[in-house]
Amino acid sequence: MSEQPHELPADRVVERLESRRDGLTVDEARRRLADRGENEIVSGGGRSPVDIFVAQFNSVLIWVLLAAAALSIWVGHAVDAVLIAIIVVANGIFGFVQDYRAERSLESLRELAAPTAAVRRAGEKREISATGLVPGDVIVLRGGDVVPADARLLEATDLEVDEAALTGESVPVAKSSDPVAAETPLAERKGMVYKGTSVTRGKGVAVVTETGMETEVGEIARELAATEETRTPLQDELDELGRNLGLGVLVLSAFVAPLLLLRGTDAVQAALTAVSLAVAAVPEGLPAVVTLTLALGVRQMSEENALVRRLPAVEALGAVDVICTDKTGTLTRGEMTVSRLWVNDAVVDLESDESEPTAVSSREERLLEIAALCNDATLDDGGDPTEQALLAAADRIGIDVAERRSENPRTGEVPFSSERKWMGTVHGDVGYVKGAPEVVVENCDRILTADGPKPLTDERCERVETTVRAFGDDALRVLAMAFREEPAGPDDLADGLTFVGLTGLIDPPRAEVADAIAETNRAGIDVKMVTGDNVRTARAIAESLGIGTTVLEGREVERMDDETLRERVAAVDVFARTSPEHKVRILQAMQGRGNDVAMTGDGVNDAPALKNADVGVAMGIRGTDVARQASDIVLLDDNYATIERAVERGRGIFDNVWKFVAYLLTANVAEVAIVFLASLYGYLILPAVQLLWINLLTDGLPALALGVDPVSGDVMERPPRDPDRGIIGRPMLGLIGGIGAVTTVVLLALMYYTLEGAAAVTPYAMTMVFTAFVFLEFAGLYVIRWLRETPMLSNPWLTAAVATSALLQLAVLYTPLNRYFGTVPLSPTDWGIITVVLAVTLPGYLAVAVLVRRLER
Repeated sequence: MSEQPHELPADRVVERLESRRDGLTVDEARRRLADRGENEIVSGGGRSPVDIFVAQFNSVLIWVLLAAAALSIWVGHAVDAVLIAIIVVANGIFGFVQDYRAERSLESLRELAAPTAAVRRAGEKREISATGLVPGDVIVLRGGDVVPADARLLEATDLEVDEAALTGESVPVAKSSDPVAAETPLAERKGMVYKGTSVTRGKGVAVVTETGMETEVGEIARELAATEETRTPLQDELDELGRNLGLGVLVLSAFVAPLLLLRGTDAVQAALTAVSLAVAAVPEGLPAVVTLTLALGVRQMSEENALVRRLPAVEALGAVDVICTDKTGTLTRGEMTVSRLWVNDAVVDLESDESEPTAVSSREERLLEIAALCNDATLDDGGDPTEQALLAAADRIGIDVAERRSENPRTGEVPFSSERKWMGTVHGDVGYVKGAPEVVVENCDRILTADGPKPLTDERCERVETTVRAFGDDALRVLAMAFREEPAGPDDLADGLTFVGLTGLIDPPRAEVADAIAETNRAGIDVKMVTGDNVRTARAIAESLGIGTTVLEGREVERMDDETLRERVAAVDVFARTSPEHKVRILQAMQGRGNDVAMTGDGVNDAPALKNADVGVAMGIRGTDVARQASDIVLLDDNYATIERAVERGRGIFDNVWKFVAYLLTANVAEVAIVFLASLYGYLILPAVQLLWINLLTDGLPALALGVDPVSGDVMERPPRDPDRGIIGRPMLGLIGGIGAVTTVVLLALMYYTLEGAAAVTPYAMTMVFTAFVFLEFAGLYVIRWLRETPMLSNPWLTAAVATSALLQLAVLYTPLNRYFGTVPLSPTDWGIITVVLAVTLPGYLAVAVLVRRLER
């Protein structure tokens, strides 16, 4: 493998690119541009809106529904045909909107590009369109610039770059022109800058090494384009159900129609029976109810700060058994905070109640006064996150930063640099220094104690170093503060200092996250941290939150083959210093073990993993557009605890989907069985119009109302559902078959009782079976809810829906509508018979439910 730019001296990189420090000539740049192409992210065209819309109808169940609409028109029930068509089109439009948004992922990557770049051409500095950059161009970078291409630094003066979107590093990275080892991970390549990152301070000169799709961002774009949209278990199961229903319709129709003709049945009657069986087999409302239930869940989740971009992802959350979460801003607050102070053996914890000022001694106040004055940030207008955190700490102990700065104007300064590792400021007769502890201590000869300044002995130096190591072990970023009395000028700040103390800074864990992680663990979900941050910080945060301490670094992931990684991932709690490629490999290793994985992220680097995950979860506040567009769910508060609530909501929604799928299919199985068995004896007991009406009542308001059933109290105490078992697993098949069989036997008995030996079906017998069927379905609905431990009266919408459907059934008995349905009014005695039928059937339903509960366990 050829040497990489980050491992070579800067001049060697310039030589390899056949360039010069004063840049390419205009002609050279023009030739290279023609050869390499423009410096832009290519989206690859993507799918057209028409293709996306047509794809929404590529579902077997949708085809079966369209066939049902055609059959409904054939039997003269145009209203139901129109209703089915509306459902199909509405589903298509909703799916189109979701998928079209997903196509914006690559467009968001394009928008990361800087519009212009400062470039040297033959020694002359000029501003050009960033798309015109080529390898070998020499670019000039200043604070506030977006880096226009991947480049090797030639010069760096106090240069810091925010690479969080690309690497996950939580603080700006100090850059230099020095080479690093070949195996150095992306986040630690201090001599490189990358397209799409931001310069936060300082200035630099760099030679462009890669442009366009060959940059790190371009590689991410290529991976996004190659990633196929993942399908949820429910989507696959509904397609499988559609195929089975379609096959069942064909087999039933092909079997029954010839059989009836052989028995001497009239051809029209045989055709009507076959059509009735086909209509009975199709749950017309299933896609609509699934879509609306998921949509209701989406609305509820948005109120809980989880914005769902792809509807089926709501249900997919119920099957998740691993959550891979980013650290910065998700498990932590996403902002640097001064956590601890140390002044000559005295430690002050600043993580107490932030609503009250923290009481400190005069030495600790002196420490934070130095931090506030030797500081270029402001509380209001921003600046470096570390310096802002120091100002906030000074403010917390009661220091009026603006007043202190006004009273102590800066008269000289030594700017921070990555080589020097400290900055100093002079304020009249005193100078202040802030920087890396090892450098500041080296420049000190005294230390501030309770009794005033004392010599900085070796023993006292050792205590400072011990404290620095202890702070580091707790994932704190440590800065030292010192001062010098009456310096002649800034040059005097390099020695003769009095050491004051240390500040320990951290991006602290969110207060609610530890409990949320414990809750997800109790629900059988394994939580893993996958971060670009360093090992020490990642391990400390993970341990404090109860995630674990087993760490695997990105460079170790690179050395493993896929099989080895698959074996290791289950035992690892934290993946640190990970690149985009590492994250995707880690995700795929878990999926290769059979895990259903939710992956969180906020940066450009997270987009491929988000798109490959079973459920991709992006951050709404800190997240880049690229990450949000590639995700299924966006957290509006960037909080891990919101994921835990979303999983709970997802499981509750799956419960509701399970309930109404069971409800719909028990009705359809009973309809098919009754029509089929009665037809063998020459009776068409339930014509197509009545079957469609039953389906309308059961698939309609009651099924929709199930979508807002409350979440069961034990939903987070169950293990994740196994997607391989499917929604229609053994328990549901037992329920469908059991309740369907009980309903069939009871209603066939009612049919023979009401026929009183008649050779053909009478309107009275038809009406009794028709009406009893409707009310038995309502009874079955409450039994199914009881099976899922849902209190009977916990859903007022369901009560209203059942009451409305019952009134609609009465309307087809006692109004002129009865002529269209072939029904007759029923007497009080008839209602008494139906009540007896209900009383006889209900114990049978409950017995089936008890057996099914045992199957589930």
